[in-house]
Parts: sequence; structure tokens; C-alpha cells
Amino acid sequence: MSLYIHLPFCESLCTYCGCTTRITKNHSVEEKYITYLLKEWNIYKALLPAEPIIKEIHLGGGTPTFFAPANLQRLIHGILEDSQLGHDYEFGFEGHPGNTSVEHLSALASLGFSRVSFGIQDFDPEVQETINRHQTFEQVLEVTQLARQYGFKSINYDLIYGLPKQTVHTITDTINKTIMLNPSRIAFYGYAHVPWIKKAQKSFEEHLPNADERLKMYQVGKYLLTNNGYHDIGMDHFAQPTDRLYQAFENGTLHRSFMGYTTQDSDLLIGLGMSSISDSWTAFNQNEKVLAKYYERLDANELPIIKGHQLSEQDLTIRKHILNLMCRFETSWETQEFIQLGDEYNVTLLNELEADGLISWHSHGIKVLDKGKPFVRNVCMALDPHLWKNEKISAFSQTV
Repeated sequence: MSLYIHLPFCESLCTYCGCTTRITKNHSVEEKYITYLLKEWNIYKALLPAEPIIKEIHLGGGTPTFFAPANLQRLIHGILEDSQLGHDYEFGFEGHPGNTSVEHLSALASLGFSRVSFGIQDFDPEVQETINRHQTFEQVLEVTQLARQYGFKSINYDLIYGLPKQTVHTITDTINKTIMLNPSRIAFYGYAHVPWIKKAQKSFEEHLPNADERLKMYQVGKYLLTNNGYHDIGMDHFAQPTDRLYQAFENGTLHRSFMGYTTQDSDLLIGLGMSSISDSWTAFNQNEKVLAKYYERLDANELPIIKGHQLSEQDLTIRKHILNLMCRFETSWETQEFIQLGDEYNVTLLNELEADGLISWHSHGIKVLDKGKPFVRNVCMALDPHLWKNEKISAFSQTV
């Protein structure tokens, strides 16, 4: 199995952020939250038919490095107690360049962590000021060098285009500085503007680039990355040939879960912590998003699940094809399967995507062309009847 552990606390609010967070400078919250994480894990372990075999752990947030190294050690020791490690396991965490310390890197490396993702977003001081996300180039350089010294084999940078006050010039500068620092993989996301969910985003609406500017930012970023040793391996992701993510893409074993792209295709993903999502392939569920309710459910010795979805046979078939497109840029099916599901495919949209030179498709499958790789989400949407048959649903954010 894989474990995603949500650590929601941050000392300050990054106003662009769409994640489920709790803002506080009170670090006394750490020990209580870890106690409840381990209580949730113990409830799961009691339900399992055998000792868990853990292939992957990812600490996400929030800011996992909000937590003291000793508390992270307590958490991981508690998770691994009465558990086995899977062959070729991989542990990773998300770190803020401004507070990831030598002690964090040393402690997590000693626990078997080999992958770290630093949230950079943009190096431009004006953009950082607007989104309340501050870290200098020198801080990022130092923490990257330290991670390498402590044996982290995969270093990822998260970068975002479409942020307020960003321009093609600032994106070019950010990408060039990133290339200088040489992370092994890069997530280059489009900013998700959802002020109806995250009210803090309203503070900079007048400074957002328009759709044409966003597209130019992406095109410039992709051009610079792919001309400097990085390969386009999936939605928003670029990796060097030495990185395991690229190697998984090349040999056809790349997988995508609620944690994002991964080299570990385990049978079960359990999400621990408030708002976490679990996935047993045939079903999804999500935990309580309110911290007090998360604690309340666990105090009653209940799993803190607030909602879920059981996948039908049709859902499972469509999910398989969407994952193929996301991880391999192509998918194929038997003729009978297409006939069975034909009325569920948005044929009109597929034809439009093909006319625009983004895909080629026929009765046996779909292939995303190079021009269409930035729009793979749109291709996947054409296969999702839950999305396009529901007239009331609104798009979460722009796909590019």
C-alpha cells in the first residue's frame, strides 16, 4: 500500500493556495495532531487482514516542515511499527525552502526518505510579495545543496504559471534560475483561480494574466525545460532521464494517484489526516475537512470519512483509459468495449480535438499528439460522463 499523510499547518497563508490548511504560529498543535494521525492509522490496521506492506509514504500539506524533526520521527516510527517495507519503497515529503532545516533533512533521510519536493512557485520578489510566499534564490540554492548532501536522490521543484503580476519575462527568469539549480524533476502547474472556494485569492484578481498570457508562459517554460535536458512526461511534469519518474514513463509503469505522479502502483492508497483522500481502485473516500470534526470522529473511534464514491464497472473502464492518457499519452480498447461505452464518449469533443491537431483517434483508441500534450486534461474530460453530462458542474480551474 501507499500512504498519504496530510500535515495541514502553515505559519502564514500563501494567498494563491487552494489546499486545505490551518494557519497558526502555535507549534503546540503538532503533538496532538500526530497522536490522532496514529490513532487513525491504528483503526485502519485493525481492519486489515494482514500486516501492512508499505511501498510509499508521502508527507503533504500544508507545510510538513512546520513540524519539528522529532515529531516527524515520532510519526514515521509509529506508522512503521508492526508494518513491513515493500521492495524498492520510496518515501517523500514536501518542504518549504524557508524552513526546511538541516535537522529536517537529516532526520527524514535517516528514516528512509529519498525524495523531496520544494514549493518554489516563482523567484520574482514582486510576485512573491503579492502571493505572500517568500524564499530567496540563495535559500533555495542552500536547501537544494543540503538535500543532495543528505542523499536525497530525487529533488522536485513546484513552479506555477498564471500567478498575479507574472509575465513571460518573470517566468523566463524563474525557469532559467531553476535550470541553474538542476532539480531532477519539475512540476510546472497552471495557477488555479477559485475565489469562490479560497477567498484570499480575491485580493489580487485585477493582477492576473489573461488566457493568452498564461498560454505564452507555459509555452516559454516548456521550451526552456525541454531544451535543457528535461522531458515532458505527463500533465504539468518534466523530468531528467536520471530520475525514476522519467524511467517509469519510458518503461510504461508510470502511475498517477491522488498524490500525483508516482513510480509506485500499489493496490491501496490510504490517506491519513484531515481532508485526505483514500483510493482502493474500486472506491474513493475523503476525510473530514474541519480539524475539530476530524478529532471528534476519532474520539468516537470512527474513521473520519465524510464522503466517498463506489466505482461502477463503467467507471473502472473509463478510469483505466484516463490513467493511460495521463501516464502514456495514449490508450486503446477492444471494439466491443468501445461499442458498449460508445454513448458515453463525447465524440463531438474528440472530433474537435482531432481537428485542432491535438489528438488522433479511431474506434480502437486515442493518441495524444505533441501539440496536444498541454491539453491532455481536455482529452480526458471527453471520456468522463460524470463531468460533461452534468450541466450544473463548474470547471475547477483553467486546464492551461
